[in-house]
Amino acid sequence: MQLIAKLGILADAAKYDASCASSGAPKRSSRGRDGIGSTNGMGICHSFTPDGRCVSLLKILLTNFCLYDCQYCINRRSSNVPRARFTPEEVVRLTLDFYRRNCISGLFLSSGIIRSADYTMEQMVEVARLLREEHNFRGYIHLKTIPDADPLLIEEAGRLADRLSVNIELPTDESLTRLAPEKQASTIRQAMGTIQRGQLNVAGEARAPRFAPSGQSTQMIVGADTTDDRTILRNAESLYTGFGLKRVYYSAFSPIPDSPNSVPLAAPPLLREHRLYQADFLMRGYGYKAGELLGKAGNLDLDIDPKLAWALSNREVFPVDVNRAEPAVLARIPGVGMRSVQRLVALRRERRIRYDDLIQLRCVLEKARPFIVTSDYRPPEADVRSSLLRARLREPQAPVQMGLWG
Repeated sequence: MQLIAKLGILADAAKYDASCASSGAPKRSSRGRDGIGSTNGMGICHSFTPDGRCVSLLKILLTNFCLYDCQYCINRRSSNVPRARFTPEEVVRLTLDFYRRNCISGLFLSSGIIRSADYTMEQMVEVARLLREEHNFRGYIHLKTIPDADPLLIEEAGRLADRLSVNIELPTDESLTRLAPEKQASTIRQAMGTIQRGQLNVAGEARAPRFAPSGQSTQMIVGADTTDDRTILRNAESLYTGFGLKRVYYSAFSPIPDSPNSVPLAAPPLLREHRLYQADFLMRGYGYKAGELLGKAGNLDLDIDPKLAWALSNREVFPVDVNRAEPAVLARIPGVGMRSVQRLVALRRERRIRYDDLIQLRCVLEKARPFIVTSDYRPPEADVRSSLLRARLREPQAPVQMGLWG
């Protein structure tokens, strides 16, 4: 099979993996003799670095042949799809060719399982080794770890790649056993632990060899089983605290050709995936706990964002005086982001904050207005306590491609 035909099959097969963001990658120069590739150039796709730069990654599978028969996966053993396989040398050639054409800044490589977990992991590590050691490639590399592989192979991958990820696959161990019987949740967590130990071993050591400096991430499929959002977020919370993950990605289940009866025939609302990302963002960046965001409810509201939902459920906290409240309280005002909180705190050291200041800071006042007090504004008590407030603030059913707090 020609290389371009393989690329068409294996790039398409990789589209279901969402956990390919490049956030956290260190900057490396590609000037002079430092090497080929760079993580600090502008890209053309939709992966983002911490400072907001958009970079592109060649996102492919090493192969979509697979020994496993995971019921939710289009590349499962029993799936009737075109199959292809790259050699490590072919992946290296593609990566370098695309980089030299200024199409990519790095590589995201995953794979089906062929022969064995160890053999597959060896092939992926070989790709990274050839790029780093034979071609002095300084660009970003993200390898999807094979959980059943020998820990020594995972450790070697961590010394070569910027980021490693191990897919948790499904929100509960019971669902994994039912839909992916060849996989074990304990093995997945052991692989996560191996990566975490590798990072901890080099932490604080100036001369220690780097180990997955961009951290590790995982992906959770949403809607392939009946698990509710509360369980999903609590699981994500435990992964953040237990393994120091950088990100948990949520992927709405997509029905696949010839789907087995064990999985749904219809996809969940994409807005559900979006709400999970918003809630996850609140946990990582705003200090919310999963239990706060859901309480007794099983699923996140689809008509309002999780931050607004929390505010409406905790009206005794509001309205908040922006001239006096602690930063952690300011951050819980709907329509006020962390950057605005920092600017508000800095501004009130100079003078009292007025309503117009919030306009200048581009706070989303349509949401914030019922929840704030400034030196010249206080919401009517009827608005704060109104049973109609939720209906007034609910979002129209707009396309899902929106900002976190649009």
